[in-house]
Amino acid sequence: MAVAPSDDEAGAITAYDTAGRRHTLSATEAPKVPVYVVGVDGEKAVEAGMAVLERELAAAGVSTAAAPAPAAAAGTAATGYWTSRITSVRLADDKETWIKGDAEIFSIVSGFGLDGKVRVDTVTHPYLNDAGTTYYPNQILVNWSQYKYNLADTVMMEDDGDTNYSSLAKAIAAALLTIADLGAYVPLVDPVVDAIPASFWTDDADFVDAWYTLARETTGTRDGAGGNGRFTFDRYWVSAL
Repeated sequence: MAVAPSDDEAGAITAYDTAGRRHTLSATEAPKVPVYVVGVDGEKAVEAGMAVLERELAAAGVSTAAAPAPAAAAGTAATGYWTSRITSVRLADDKETWIKGDAEIFSIVSGFGLDGKVRVDTVTHPYLNDAGTTYYPNQILVNWSQYKYNLADTVMMEDDGDTNYSSLAKAIAAALLTIADLGAYVPLVDPVVDAIPASFWTDDADFVDAWYTLARETTGTRDGAGGNGRFTFDRYWVSAL
């Protein structure tokens, strides 16, 4: 039995057999014998964390799904809206060690809301478990009816089980609220990445990749700026009932 560490940089892991004897296991190579692992339920942690992240961002004054959005253009709500949909996604490295099991991936989508203020939406990818595997989720990434400009940015991260989402939200809000709408789109990936606390790069949520300036018309394959992730998009119209 072993306990999943919070630090992905750990080179070795201590495990115990049924007789209580200690064994040192590699953190990068899965053992050839079964190992019971005690750890955090990552999927539930991310789900709860996204609620905290959006609530804290909204409280700080950043538009999110947790706060009422300004009314969309006349007729939009009645007819439907355009979205960018992920038809396939693949990661070269999911930033997760074997002892923690499946990766817990989420994306922070940012742009300017209809009120001209910076907006942040979070998207979880619970299916995105393993590196080197292509997934076909048909998942909506951006709801364009909530954005003023035809551009948005995405930062993808992986939860390590002890992420302080409140601290992450406050850091992102502090950075984004200084950016004003000057009548032209300003890419937001760099401010988001620069705002991530230093500890998040070592023993907390890991940066996976980023996609700059996604447009409503963006279709086909787009590699992330770091070359680690690959999305394929299509345009998808969501019709009102």
